Amino acid sequence: MAVIFDMDGVILDSEQLVVQCWQKIAGKYNIDNIEKFCIAALGLNREAAKKRFVQMYDGRYGDEERYEILKSEMSAAFHKAASEGELTLKPGVKDTLKSLTDGGIPCALATSTRREVVIPELTNLGVIEYFDKLICGDMVARSKPAPDIFLKACEELNVIPQDTYAVEDSYNGVRSAHAAGMKVIMIPDLVQPDEEIRGKTTYIFTRISDIKKILL
Repeated sequence: MAVIFDMDGVILDSEQLVVQCWQKIAGKYNIDNIEKFCIAALGLNREAAKKRFVQMYDGRYGDEERYEILKSEMSAAFHKAASEGELTLKPGVKDTLKSLTDGGIPCALATSTRREVVIPELTNLGVIEYFDKLICGDMVARSKPAPDIFLKACEELNVIPQDTYAVEDSYNGVRSAHAAGMKVIMIPDLVQPDEEIRGKTTYIFTRISDIKKILL
């Protein structure tokens, strides 16, 4: 048995901060309904999110090159907020990861975020040591909801998907883990599960510490 975690919205309390930073950029450039885009982009890597942005707005706010400029501004706002202490762990994360490690359960991370961002964030918040493997968005060809990132994580841990739990908060993440054949635990953050997502999950918990009840 092993556990593979998503990062944003599961390990890091980051998704609301991302929305707030996007709202600042959207206000600056009069981009409407940016919250809808933020929800649609949950779990997507940078390339997939860029395509979704242009598609959702039908090019009204520019092409993919324009999106990169907007995303860079949003990222700068996010990293400034993070440096000022606004990026934190979700409640119970460190205790849960320590309990799994002490229990001999292998843990990996499967996140759509790029490795160059992941390592300093996890290091600064003191949890990188609990992950045996880090699989990041720039290490696989296809973004969630394709199963690639979870399949690679299972391969790196040398476990089979059917014996492995995935912990996710987004629709795209749940779809990805389910497509990989894993047992899916959803801990909702910005979005609550609908009928489709409930059908793809094994458990739905309100907090990360709840997973100890079934794993330890």
